[in-house]
Amino acid sequence: MSRYIATRAIRGANLIVQEAQALLDKALAEKGPQTPVAFPNTAYYLPLINGLLGQEVSTLEGLVPVMARAQELLHPLPASHRWTPYLGETLDSGIATLLAEETIMAVRYVYGEQPERMPGFHLAGSFTSPDEPGKNGAGHLNGPIDDVQLRAWGIQLVDGRMPGFAAIVGCAKSNEVAVKIVRELQRRNILIFLAGNVNGRSIIHQLQEEGVEMGYDTYIVPFGTDTISAIYALGFATRSALTFGGLKGGQAREVLLYNRARVFAFVLALGEVDDLKYATAAGAISYGFPVIADTIIPQILPTGVTQYEHVISMPFDQIPGANDLERAEKLVQKCIEVRGVKVRVTEVPIPVPYGSAFEGEVVRKNDMRVEFGGKYSRAFEYLRMAGWDEVEDGKIQVVGPDISTVPEQGHMDMGIVVDVAGRKMQKDFEPVLERQIHYFVNGASGVQHIGQRDIAWIRISKAAAEKGFNLRHFGDILHARLHADFGAIVDKAQVTIYTDPPKVAEWLERARAAYNERNVRMAGMKDEDVPEFYTCTLCQSFAPTHVCIVSPERVGLCGAYSFLDCKASYEINPTGPNQPIVKGRLIDPEKGYWEGLNAVAVKNSQGKVNDVAMYSIMENPMTACGCFECIVMLIPETNGVMVVSREDTSMTPAGMTFSTLAGMAGGGLQTPGVMGVGKYFLTSPKFIKADGGFKRVVWMSSFLKESMADALKEVAEREGVPDLVDRIADERVATTVDELSAWLEEHGHPALMMPPIF
Repeated sequence: MSRYIATRAIRGANLIVQEAQALLDKALAEKGPQTPVAFPNTAYYLPLINGLLGQEVSTLEGLVPVMARAQELLHPLPASHRWTPYLGETLDSGIATLLAEETIMAVRYVYGEQPERMPGFHLAGSFTSPDEPGKNGAGHLNGPIDDVQLRAWGIQLVDGRMPGFAAIVGCAKSNEVAVKIVRELQRRNILIFLAGNVNGRSIIHQLQEEGVEMGYDTYIVPFGTDTISAIYALGFATRSALTFGGLKGGQAREVLLYNRARVFAFVLALGEVDDLKYATAAGAISYGFPVIADTIIPQILPTGVTQYEHVISMPFDQIPGANDLERAEKLVQKCIEVRGVKVRVTEVPIPVPYGSAFEGEVVRKNDMRVEFGGKYSRAFEYLRMAGWDEVEDGKIQVVGPDISTVPEQGHMDMGIVVDVAGRKMQKDFEPVLERQIHYFVNGASGVQHIGQRDIAWIRISKAAAEKGFNLRHFGDILHARLHADFGAIVDKAQVTIYTDPPKVAEWLERARAAYNERNVRMAGMKDEDVPEFYTCTLCQSFAPTHVCIVSPERVGLCGAYSFLDCKASYEINPTGPNQPIVKGRLIDPEKGYWEGLNAVAVKNSQGKVNDVAMYSIMENPMTACGCFECIVMLIPETNGVMVVSREDTSMTPAGMTFSTLAGMAGGGLQTPGVMGVGKYFLTSPKFIKADGGFKRVVWMSSFLKESMADALKEVAEREGVPDLVDRIADERVATTVDELSAWLEEHGHPALMMPPIF
C-alpha cells in the first residue's frame, strides 16, 4: 500500500469530515433539528447512509449520529518514519468521506443548493414531445438518480445491454478528448456519471461547450462540478444492491460485496488528483470499484478489495497513439480491462457513432434534417419471413428519392421492409424481430425513432446528415444487428427502403394485413394450449433468488419479454436465460399451479421459493427483481387491489409511493398481497384470475389509464362492466383509503359486491 496515497486520502477524509460537521452544525442552528432532509424521488432516504449504516435519516437531527460514525472511522496521518500497510485505515477514511459527502449534499438540499445550477445548461430527458423540453430543462444539473430511473435501467443492467458505469471526475486535456472519452463509453453502452473539476473547469463544461446532449436519455448524467457530487454515483451503486439484491439497510458488508461482484463500475480521474479526490477514491475502492488516473500517481496493485487492480496510473501524454483521440480511446479500453467489464460492441458500417447509449437521443425540430412519420407524413416498418431463395443476404435497396430531394426540416413517406430467412426462423418470430427495429435504428447517433409498425416516427439530424448518413444506412444497421443479435435464427437478411409514394402505399397495405393476422394469431395463444412455459433468469445477475416465469398469457414483469420473445431467445441461445419449462401435471387450474413450474421455482430460487401460483396475488405470487413496470397491491379496506405505475411518483392509498412499495415487491421476495407485473399482464384473462380478476382493480395510476385506454376498455367489456375503467380511482381523486372508499361507494365499483378477497 502506498504511504503517499494513504496520507493524502486520510488527510482529505479528515478535512471533508470537518467541513461536513461544520455545515451540519450551522444548519442545526439556523434551521432546527427537525428540519426535513431528503433526496427527491427515492424510498431509500439518504441511500449510502441507509445502505451502510441502516439509518433512515429524515431530519437534520438524524445526521448527528452519522457524523459521529464518520469521526470514528478517521485515522491519523501515517508516520513518515515507519512503514505500515495503511490499507485498512485508508478504506475506513474512504467510507468516512462518503458519509460526510452525503451529509453535505443533504444539507445543501435543505438550503436549496441542489441540484447544482449551471447557466445555459439543458438537461435532456422528460420530454412531452421531441420539440418540448421537459421538467429538467431549467439550467440544473441532474442531482441524485431517482428510483424510477434506476428501475427503468434495471433490465438493461441485468441483460448486459448496459454492462456497467463509469464515474468520471475532473476535466479532460481538451474538449475534443472529453467528447472522445464519452463517445467511446457510449459506444460500449456504459452509463456515464460526471462530477468534479480541475481548477474550476469540469468535463461537464467541456461537453456543454461541444453541444453534447446530457441526461438520462443519453446515458450521460452530470451530477455537479465539485468532487462531492460524485457521492450520487456511490448512492446509485448502494441502491442497486438494495433494489435488486434483496439487501436491507445496514448490511454494509453485503452491500459492498454485492457491488464488487455484480456492479461493474470504475472511476476515471481526469487531471490533477487532490486530497479530496484521493479520499473519495478510497471510498469507491471499498465498493470494489478501481480508480484509473490519467496523471502520474502511485499505483495500488491487487489485494482483494477490488477484483483486479485498485489504482492505475496511465499518464495521458505517455499513452501510445498517433494523436490525443487515439490516446483517449486507449484510456477507455484500459478502464474496461481493469474492471473486467463485459462489453458487446456490434460494428455497424455507418458514418455516425453507434450504440445503445444513443437510443434515447432526441432530435428537436430546429436540429432536424428530415423526418418520416409524425404529423405530416407516414412511416412504417415490416419484417417478414421469406423463402431461402427469395432473400439475398446483405442486399439493400432504396426505391424512390433519397433525403437530398427534401428541403431542410422537411418530411417524406417511408416504408422499411425487411426480408429474413433462416433454418430456425419461424413465423412466430416475425413480430419479435420486427420490434427490435426500434432499438436497432435508435442506436445511431443523430437518429430518433419512436413507435413501431405503421405509427413509426423517425428523424435524422442535420449533424448526422452532414456526416453522410442517408436512407441506405438504415439497411446497413438492420443487416448488421440482425446477424449480430439473432444470428442463430437469421441466416440471411435483405432490406428495402421505400420512399416512392405508390410503392409506400402498396407495401403499407400489405404490412397492415400482416399486422392484423399476427394480432389474431397471438391473441389466440392460451396458456392451456402450449406444453411449456419459459423461465427468464436475466435478473438473477442482480436478484439471485428471483425467477420469472413467462407464459402466453403472462408477459415478463419487466414488460420486455413475452412468451414469443423467450421462445426466440431460447432458439438463439439454448443455454441462455430463457429455458423451456415442461408444465407437467396440472395441480390447480384456477390458481395456476403445475408440478413442473414448482420444481423449477425451487431450483432457480436456490430453495427460497417452493410454490408459484401464476394467477394469484394472495397465494404464493411470483417473485420480482425490481425491473417491474407496475406494482399490484392489496387494499384490504376496499376488497380490491391497486396498480401503481413505475412512472407514477404520487402518493397511493396504501400510504406509500411506488419507490417505497418496490422495496416490498422486489429483491426476489415472495409477499402475498404484493406483486410486480408487466403492464400488459393487466389485460390478460389470467390476471389474478384466482382472486377475481381485473374487476378487483379499485385504483390505478392515471398514466396507465391514459396510455392503455383502448386495451383497458376491451378488458372492461370482456369483464361485462363496460364503464369499469371510469369506476376505478386514480391519484387525481384519491390518495388515501378514506378517499378511495368514498369514491368506490359513489361509483358503485363491483369489487364492493364481490366475495372477500381473503
